[in-house]
Formats: sequence, structure tokens, C-alpha cells
Amino acid sequence: MNICFLHLHLLVLSKHKDQFDNLEKHTQWGIDILEKYIKFVKERTEIELSYAKQLRNLSKKYQPKKNSKDEEEYRYTACQAFLSTLNETNDYAGQHEVISETMTSQITVELARYVQELKQERKSYFHDGRKAQQHIETCWKQLESSKRRFERDCKEADRAQQYFEKMDADINVTKADVEKARQQAQIRHQMAEDSKADYSSILQKFNHEQHAYYHTHIPSIFQKIQEMEEKRIVKIGKSLKKYAELDQEVIPIIGKCLDGIVKAADSIDQKNDSQLVIEAYKSGFEPPGDIEFEDYTQPMKRTVSDNSLSNSRGEGKPELKFGGKSKGKLWPFIKKNKLSLKLGATPEDFSNLPPEQRRKRLQQKVDELNKEMQKEMDQRDAITKMKDVYLKNPQMGDPASLDHKLTEVNQNIEKLRLEAQKFEAWLAEVEGILPARGEQARRQSGMYDTQNPPAINSCAQDRESPDGSYTEEQSQESEVKVLATDFDDEFDDEEPLPAIGTCKALYTFEGQNEGTISVVEGETLHVIEEDKGDGWTRIRRSEDEEGYVPTSYVEVYLDKNAKGAKTYI
Repeated sequence: MNICFLHLHLLVLSKHKDQFDNLEKHTQWGIDILEKYIKFVKERTEIELSYAKQLRNLSKKYQPKKNSKDEEEYRYTACQAFLSTLNETNDYAGQHEVISETMTSQITVELARYVQELKQERKSYFHDGRKAQQHIETCWKQLESSKRRFERDCKEADRAQQYFEKMDADINVTKADVEKARQQAQIRHQMAEDSKADYSSILQKFNHEQHAYYHTHIPSIFQKIQEMEEKRIVKIGKSLKKYAELDQEVIPIIGKCLDGIVKAADSIDQKNDSQLVIEAYKSGFEPPGDIEFEDYTQPMKRTVSDNSLSNSRGEGKPELKFGGKSKGKLWPFIKKNKLSLKLGATPEDFSNLPPEQRRKRLQQKVDELNKEMQKEMDQRDAITKMKDVYLKNPQMGDPASLDHKLTEVNQNIEKLRLEAQKFEAWLAEVEGILPARGEQARRQSGMYDTQNPPAINSCAQDRESPDGSYTEEQSQESEVKVLATDFDDEFDDEEPLPAIGTCKALYTFEGQNEGTISVVEGETLHVIEEDKGDGWTRIRRSEDEEGYVPTSYVEVYLDKNAKGAKTYI
């Protein structure tokens, strides 16, 4: 009976121990789930941050660089829309950074702190459970020990009683031995009574502890573990909700970024962009006039029309003479008259550009010089003020130490002022020429009066080809278009033009195109037609070799009886 009771209690305690093990495993699993979610959110924030960084780098990569040609492109509305797209993309990247930061602070950090608190709380509850379990097991062991002692003392008392009775019945035993057996039996009975009382007391205490264990301590601990677990579940739910809300908070701002891109796209104005191209590249030249009809049905002596490239110097008859074996031949028509000439670096006065483009470049240069001059003047004012401070307060510095710097700044201002005046003079010249561009256009179309040749400028003249076209940058080709209007019936050879001076080649020129002649540096040749303002001089090497060379490539010496000696370099 006692053995069965003992096994029953041991079985119950074992069951409770198993429940603690199961709860411990489950709560640890719950913490693992929470830590897994924290790791998920952390990796999401890293992705958002990396994505934002890549978007920012992408936007920066395509941003226009300062002081580059890219900045000029953004005058056009299409490029401005693209720039707005880059800026909106940069703001879009910022919202992903916001997502990363808020998820880190409001989810990852908070949950990590909660997990530490949860671990401490769980450890405390299971520690209390283990302690209560150990206490009830200790009480149970004490009960078992007192019960076994009581059982042993009872058996000893029974044996002592039986021994006393045996001794008392034996007539051969002395009275002293009987008395001794009686006293021993009484002692054993007293010990059994004491063991009984002790066992009874421990049993009552155990029953009380057992009742408290099963009805108070264990239920309370289990309840706390349950509340802890439910709190963990609620925390995960709130974190998942916060995860979605943080995304939802930036959606309106991301929408505004996308709306900004749409608005920028709608602002593109193709007409405005086309007008900017027109303004940027218009030359200022007027279209050429009509080409006169040339009648070949009647025999007549070949004459050169007003739009030919040369004017006669002999009998008032305009003639054309070309180099090499092309003597007596005419310049080709528009579709066959392209000459590519490399005439060196861009001149300082931008005379290689069309009038309108030249005016814009000169105005830009003047503005830049004025801006630099203003900076130098501001610096001079600052140095002057500092010098005044030093004069009033010598302890702050030596005024003479600023004299060198002040002189240097004044020299820079004077240098910039002279430079600006030079470009302003060229600008005034261009602005004065632009209204009269119709004259040049008529000259190009063959309508220019040969008796009113344009004035010759030195380095400031427009470097035009024989028909008035122009050259762009260094190594850029210029197209020379020449019209010949009056033809002879039989293309008879004409008398060569008389020489009006000599010239010396300053540079070697490869005349590879029709109408030009090659010269070697240092070579001396005859001048048969001076520069008419188009940047070309007609020369002759021998009777059969003549043609045009750039005026800037030769040094011209005219005869004394031919308008005086003029030099073109």
C-alpha cells in the first residue's frame, strides 16, 4: 500500500517536471521566432539602404557637371525634364533611406531590447518553477524518511514487547533481566510514539506544501508563463503592423516624386527647344539672291558676272584665273564647290564664326571678364578695408604688408579692363556689321557691286572663303561655294591678270582643292588679286599656275602705285 502511494506521488511529480520541460522548449521556440523576424527586418533595412545608395549614385552619375557643355544642354525643356527626373529619383532614394532608418529604430532595436527582457523574464519564471519543484521534492523526501523511521521504531517496539513478554514468562530468568527487558520495551514504545508524532507533523506539513504547490505556486507560474507568451505573440503582431505602416507612410511622398516626374514630362515644349536651337546656331547671313539667267544662244565674249570671285584690274573686265592646269576654267556650281581648308586655331576675336554666333561668343566673353573684374574689385575693397583697420589698430597687423597684394590686385583689374575693352570693341564692330549683313549676302549670291569692295581688316576680319563662307574651329572644314554666271560660248582663254605686288609664304599650305594653289613656307610669289574681305588672296607662281591661298598664310607687298604697301599676316 505504501509502495503504491510512493510510486503515485513520484509519477505525479515526474509529470509536472515533463510539463516544465515542454513549456521551456515552447517558450524558447517563441524567442527563436522573434529573433528570426528581427533578422528579417534587419536584412530588409540593409536592402533598402543599399537600394537608396545605388539610386543616389545613379542620379549623381547623370547629373550635369559644372562648367561643362552638359550645363548648356539643360537649357532645353527635354533636358530640364530629365534633370527633374534625376532630382526626383534622388528624393525617391531618400524615402527608402527613411524606411531603413525607421524600421531599424522602431522595429529592430525595440524588438532586440524586448527579446533581452523576455529572456530574463522567462528565466525568472522557470527558476521559480524549478525552485518550487525542488522544494516539494525535498518535503516529500522528508516525509518518506520520517515514515520509514516511524515504521522501523514500531517494529523495534513490537520486538521489545515480545522479548519482554518472553522474559517475563520464563521462570528461569532473573527479575533483573525481566525488569531490564521491560524498560527496553518501554523505551522502544516511547521512540515509536515520538516517530509517530514526528511523522504526523511532517505529513501535515507536506500535505500543506503539496496543496500550495499544486493549487497556488505551479498555477501561478504557469499563468505568468502564459501571459509572457501571449505578450510575445501580441508584440510580433504589432511589429508586423508597424512594418506595413512604415511602408505606407512613405507611399504618398514617393507618389509626389513620381508626380513630379510626370509634371516635368508634361512641361517639355518642343517649340521652345526648337527656338533655342535656332537662336544658338543662326548665322546672321541673309539668303543669297536669285541667279541670273545666262543666255548662250547668241555668240558673245565671255564676261564674268558681278558674283564672281575676282574683279578685273586691267580693262575693267572681270576675269577668273585658277592655279595649275585649270587656266581659264570657272569655279564649279554649288553642288561641286566644297573646299575643306584647315586654317589653324580659333582666332581670339572669334572671326571664324558667323556674325550672330560671333556676337554671342563675344558677349559671353565680355560678361566673363566683367565678372572676373568684379571679383577682383571686391577683393581690392576687402584689402583696402583691412588696411584701414590695420592703420587704426596697428597691433592687429602691419598695413604695409598688404601693399604688395593691393598692387597685384590693381594690376589684375587693369589687365582685365583692357581685355574687356578689346572684346567690347570687337562686339561693337559686330553689332555694327550685323544690320548690314544683307550686303554680304548679296555679294555671296553674285549681286554685290564689284566697284564697292569691302574694307580689309587684319586679324579681326571674318575669315571667309572666296564666296563669303566661314571656317569653324581648328581642323573644322569650311565649304567654299562659288557661282560663275557668265560663260563664253567656246570657253576661250583670257589674258592673265597683271601682278599688283608680291607675297612671301609664312606657312606651308596644301592646296588640294580646285581653285587653290599649294605654297611652301618662305616661297615668294606674285599677287594678282588682293583680299576682298573674304580671307583669300589670289596669287601666281608662273603663267600657268595661279590660285587662292588664305590671306593669313602670306605676307603681301603691294606695288607703290597700287594703293600703297599693305601687309596681311
